[in-house]
Amino acid sequence: MTNVKAGVVGTGTGARSRPRAVLPALCATQITSWGVLYYAFPVLNPTITKNTGWPAAATTAAFSAALIVSAIVGIHVGRVLDHRGPHAVMTAGSVLGPLSLLIVAAAPNLAVFTSGWLLAGAAMAATFYQPAFAALTRWWAPDHIRALTIVTLAGGLASTVFAPLAALLVDHLSWRGTYAVLAGILAAVTVPTHALALRAPWPAAPPSPPHITGGHEHVVRSRAFWMLAVTLTLSAFAMYAVVIGLVPLFLERGFTTTQAAWALGLGGAGQTLGRTLYATLARRLDVTARTISLIALGALTTAALATVAGPYAVLVAVSILAGVVRGNLTLLQATAVTDRWGTTHYGRLSGLLGAPSHAAAALAPFAGAVLAGPLGGYPALFALLAALSIAAAITALGARTGQAEGTPQLQQR
Repeated sequence: MTNVKAGVVGTGTGARSRPRAVLPALCATQITSWGVLYYAFPVLNPTITKNTGWPAAATTAAFSAALIVSAIVGIHVGRVLDHRGPHAVMTAGSVLGPLSLLIVAAAPNLAVFTSGWLLAGAAMAATFYQPAFAALTRWWAPDHIRALTIVTLAGGLASTVFAPLAALLVDHLSWRGTYAVLAGILAAVTVPTHALALRAPWPAAPPSPPHITGGHEHVVRSRAFWMLAVTLTLSAFAMYAVVIGLVPLFLERGFTTTQAAWALGLGGAGQTLGRTLYATLARRLDVTARTISLIALGALTTAALATVAGPYAVLVAVSILAGVVRGNLTLLQATAVTDRWGTTHYGRLSGLLGAPSHAAAALAPFAGAVLAGPLGGYPALFALLAALSIAAAITALGARTGQAEGTPQLQQR
């Protein structure tokens, strides 16, 4: 039986309340937050360096520093989410995000530019997937996979919407004017949406599963937790280095920039497709088998890109398949805590678990570019990244928690 009260939908006896506005609100704010704070930068950076004379390595380092700050701040954000919910965190992040971009837009020198991005990193921690996933996991459990899938499908549209918009704006405005306009869009969409849609009461944390004793401190000290952290960090490094290295790989193979861009874009479409398949995969494989299978498939596609020189259609097909795997890996990380340790300390554990993988994702573009030269080119780099993914699949064996690993649906009911 469904209970309706004060705009909140209940799912039956003992089920947590599900505020109706939360899911569409988070879809809109994830598109906007990712689009403005993340995907606009690679589009605008060439213009920034051209107009200011700042080295591209320095401006990119400022952006990567924001991602590292996001990983560190995310640990504290996770604690707050567990106790107080997403309303204050995501609303504050929505205010900080536009302010940080206005600092970036007005920066008279590289130091101020970098300071703006460091503040943006804190805003990312408070508005990106981690707090959104925490909100949906607590409000929607045990059916959180469906809600997480919907939000990540929406988030996948961020580059589709905001990369072209940023390019259009910078054609008519300066890069500073473009960031000012984007800051206004970010504020207009996210501040009122988070302030109004996330006000519902935060449900009490459910009890820990029977196999968990000693609270989250015990989990954090466990071998399974740290092996999972190693697994996700290695996988994230390999995955993001592949994404950034795909265009140079195609160029080394003799293809044009346009052909390389299409391969990358179609890989993004594969990522969206992959997220629609995750719920089926979760029903058929337990959490360890799912983790190993997806990471091993990532290794296989990366190895194929390293060894197959053509024809172009085959490489595009592999790029799409790699995107399908990446889409599933996003949801794999979103559900990694819940599948093993329940939802009781989701925010805290996901913040700690995600910090090293987010840092690895931030460093991967630099490390990949640095390693490609000594290794002799991007095919050799991709072979190394495939080996890292294989290592991640092996370490996933150590992430077993000791309980019977059934589907998430069965564990949470």
